[in-house]
Amino acid sequence: MIPSTYPPKADIARLSARMLLEIGAVDFNSKKPFILASGLLSPTYVDCRKLISFPRIRSTLMDFMTITVMRDAGFEAFDNIAGGETAGIPFGALVAERLALPMTYVRKKPKGYGRNARIEGVMHEGQRVLLVEDLTTDGGSKLSFVDAIRDTGASCADTAVIFYYDIFPETEKTLGDHGVKLHYLCTWWDVLEQAKEQGSFDKATLSEVEKFLKDPRAWQDARK
Repeated sequence: MIPSTYPPKADIARLSARMLLEIGAVDFNSKKPFILASGLLSPTYVDCRKLISFPRIRSTLMDFMTITVMRDAGFEAFDNIAGGETAGIPFGALVAERLALPMTYVRKKPKGYGRNARIEGVMHEGQRVLLVEDLTTDGGSKLSFVDAIRDTGASCADTAVIFYYDIFPETEKTLGDHGVKLHYLCTWWDVLEQAKEQGSFDKATLSEVEKFLKDPRAWQDARK
């Protein structure tokens, strides 16, 4: 069912960040930093996959995502919703349900047998596809999904995520140069603000996290 209320973007960002903190999807640890997929260190970690186990929060955030893409991209902007393997699949399905649109999903690579497909479900030439994922860091991983969608003859000019790091200045340019606009609910800055307000972590940890967010490359280089 399409949501009928439209909270301001600032409220969506604040509430989304609060929900991620409430369910423990966010962790800050400056003493024992996390290792990211890139192999670099980070004092921050977010796991949006946890959201699928919290129905009320999950439902609210999917309403927020639906509202966001309709408001930013248009009410009749899409013909198909594609979830990115694997974290984007449940969120893609939930958004597709709200928009009453077909749902597909995109594999990270061909499955290696049968049709050797990257697109699962039915995607037609000429369809306007919204790519849904859980989060984006520097935007690079989205490009492969977008190219797989475009290889079918469909178009993909938008991607929607729950969480956007918003600390790497090249992200939106990387996507923009590929003809893709990013839609998101909240960022690390929103989470940090809520964490400070709620006292979710000690002051020393929050201070170190803020240093990382302001200059992540320098923070990582100092710890190589």
